[in-house]
Amino acid sequence: MCGRYAASRDPAALVEEFGVEVPPVVELPPRYNIAPTNEVYVVRDGKPDDSGHHPRRLDIARWGLVPSWAKDAAVGNRMINARAETVAEKPSYKRALASRRCLVPADGFYEWQSPPEGSIAATGTKPRKQPYFLHPADGTGLAMAGLYEWWRDKDVEDDEDPRAWLLSTTIITTSARDEVGQIHDRMPVAVLPEQRDAWLDPATPGSQVLAELLEPARPGFWEIYPVSTEVNSVRHQGPQLVAPLSAPLGRDGPRE
Repeated sequence: MCGRYAASRDPAALVEEFGVEVPPVVELPPRYNIAPTNEVYVVRDGKPDDSGHHPRRLDIARWGLVPSWAKDAAVGNRMINARAETVAEKPSYKRALASRRCLVPADGFYEWQSPPEGSIAATGTKPRKQPYFLHPADGTGLAMAGLYEWWRDKDVEDDEDPRAWLLSTTIITTSARDEVGQIHDRMPVAVLPEQRDAWLDPATPGSQVLAELLEPARPGFWEIYPVSTEVNSVRHQGPQLVAPLSAPLGRDGPRE
């Protein structure tokens, strides 16, 4: 799964990288420990204008998808990830896959590796899981495949009231491969620059594009290294959370 990630790039950089035409009204600060239900940036193609052009937007959404038919926004707390294997079939996701796809910009994401079975710490207790930070090795930003939905809050009477509408998102995950699989069995679907237009285009069948995104990443795409357990608490923020504790992992263990 993907349950925590870092996103520190400012909106101006995201506008340039993703070809955004409609920037956000409010700016989010750099954050290094984003958790479910937090507000996050999403890149999406908006409604078409008179010429049929879909202006690209950088919007703020709540992480945790709330389907339009949900009775309560709290359902989104359980829908932070959508599995690529079943996203086209699940009622909560299949309509969004068809026409409401987005990108979730990130620096990288965190995963926790369980200790070997039967291992014991120096204190005589079972050791804690070790967090790792995973990001593109070439230093570029990560764009995770996502879906979005609009949910109408029936407690707000006026449609024009901004509080009446909630924009929410979920991150699509797939089976972890190669060195990522050494850490966890799931990983977010990474959308490469040359794939982004097709993924965002609502005229393109979502299942067709998703199949292309699930092709294995090129060798060496990810850089992976252990980080401090300080990231375990959502109260902690700051660039120190993504600082490596040791050498990155390669396919056969630590890479010098």
